[in-house]
Amino acid sequence: MIFLLGGRGYVGRAYQRFFQQQGLACRSLSRTEVDYTNREVLTELLREQPPEFLINCAGYTGQPNVDACEQHKADCLLGNAVLPGLVRDACEAAGVAWGHISSGCIYNGSKPGGAGFTEEDEPNFTFRHNNCSFYSGSKALGEEVLAGARQCYLWRIRIPFDNLDHPRNYLTKLMRYERLLEARNSLSDLNECVAATWQCWSKRAPFGIYHVTQPGSVTTREVVELIKESGVCRKEFRFFTSEVEFMRLAAKTPRSNCVLDSGKLARAGLALTEIRDAIRRALRRWQQ
Repeated sequence: MIFLLGGRGYVGRAYQRFFQQQGLACRSLSRTEVDYTNREVLTELLREQPPEFLINCAGYTGQPNVDACEQHKADCLLGNAVLPGLVRDACEAAGVAWGHISSGCIYNGSKPGGAGFTEEDEPNFTFRHNNCSFYSGSKALGEEVLAGARQCYLWRIRIPFDNLDHPRNYLTKLMRYERLLEARNSLSDLNECVAATWQCWSKRAPFGIYHVTQPGSVTTREVVELIKESGVCRKEFRFFTSEVEFMRLAAKTPRSNCVLDSGKLARAGLALTEIRDAIRRALRRWQQ
């Protein structure tokens, strides 16, 4: 049995679909059923009904986007910085192996020459650098809480997308936003991401941090061209003239735009599809 926290969210539902397709028993814990934000309650459950593995994809992202985190800082801290520590305490007390969904948004930019940040690189879009959104800062704190955790995977995903039209899907966002910001980023095909994270455990890859992103990176304009090429959306896409204009007219907090290196995941035998091919595949299978 696999325990899943945060199963009702965009990422959590992808896990539920995956486990159902694979015929694997998964129990999605709701807070009304089990208050997993209470360390003692979660620890007791894990001791009495120990799962094979636990996945935490619960967190606070803000609705409709990370700007909302600036207005709900307490909720953001509880979901992204405090909860991972509580889950760690419970899992370690009960001897349960687990994985935590984190985010690549704790980085900004790329390394010299355009190379992606590796798991060994210090996050540079955090409260400690005083340059980030509250969301990114809270995610970085959540990782600090997990430093040295036993039997734990920490998976950094980045701007997830798949073939299902959904407000959290990056491709849907590009099709619906009135204007777009040109930037270069790493992305995560959600379906491949979910499968790869599970295989970390099923294949017993070493515990630790993994960047779960497609090899390569793309600009916003390149993704738009792929959308237009697919015929899924033929609207006229409009762009902000600069990040300064974007911040002045559309955003309340800075955004992370970054390139991550997923070579460690590939070396563990879990290479993902090249980023453009993954986007084309999602668009070929697009479902409204």
